[in-house]
Amino acid sequence: MTQSVDHETVVSRLLSADEILILCHKNPDGDTIGSGTALCLALQKLGKTAAVLCSDPIPAMYAFLPITVFDGSFTPHFVVAVDVAGIQLFGDRNNMPQYAEHVDLCIDHHGSNSGYAYETMLDDHAAATAELLTALIPEMGVEITPDIAACLYTGIATDTGCFRFTNTTAATHRAAAALIEAGADVENLNERLFECRSHARMAAERMALESLEFYYDNRCALICLTWDQIQAAGVAGAELEDLTSLPRSIEGVEVGLTLRQQKDGSYKISVRTGHDTNACNIARRLGGGGHPRAAGCEISGNLDNAKHAILDEVKKELDRSASLNAAES
Repeated sequence: MTQSVDHETVVSRLLSADEILILCHKNPDGDTIGSGTALCLALQKLGKTAAVLCSDPIPAMYAFLPITVFDGSFTPHFVVAVDVAGIQLFGDRNNMPQYAEHVDLCIDHHGSNSGYAYETMLDDHAAATAELLTALIPEMGVEITPDIAACLYTGIATDTGCFRFTNTTAATHRAAAALIEAGADVENLNERLFECRSHARMAAERMALESLEFYYDNRCALICLTWDQIQAAGVAGAELEDLTSLPRSIEGVEVGLTLRQQKDGSYKISVRTGHDTNACNIARRLGGGGHPRAAGCEISGNLDNAKHAILDEVKKELDRSASLNAAES
């Protein structure tokens, strides 16, 4: 069972450690990559040996971040996980399992965190792990440089949909403001992260929209991409992350589902919900987790099995929400 720790303890652990390995989750997004790279840069500024490891390749859209990828040139003596809610999210490539089994410290913002690390700093009110690190890094005695600011802004902006999602708070905007003051080039970053889509990404979106289906009196919308379609489009997984908001953006839809088949045949399912429905409740019952408005899980089996499993949970949550609303009226 993990031990919950505060900022002061985390700073103490990081300052006393060296040969530090920072782990990101598989299918990396902007928050795990941005947070991992920012923490790595901060530790290196303190004269420590540090590097970042991910089971999957770093997506091309984040290639501008100055990431030091672990190459095995040192033996890690302290292992930190950033933005990783459960041990199953680490992946199994690049020797990840041998390090994921012994995580000394986890820094995370997911309320569904399973407590796999020896110590955990968790704040599920934060919009992103990068928001936590925006406060933590100065407490380590490290100035936030323009490079660190770019990493942290990437994490915050991507996890909030460029500050559009309901997880965005006043504290999130204050963190972003601090990063802008530290030198984050938001015009350039926002263009890279939100305004530039490859031809492959647009081809994948077209195929996803062709799969659009509605359920439960149009309160639920579902899109799907098979592995063959993803390969045919030639699109990287990270470029597909913003597809998850598409089905929920349709008028009258309370629950949006995006199913993406993985190489092993399983389906990665992203759940996005409106104010009356809890996405985490849906995903958690299928072994996943996340936040009240954005969550996810993975389901093995064919597409029909995956659809049946997730739609059953969606119906339970829609019925629960309807019952609560009826009782309050």
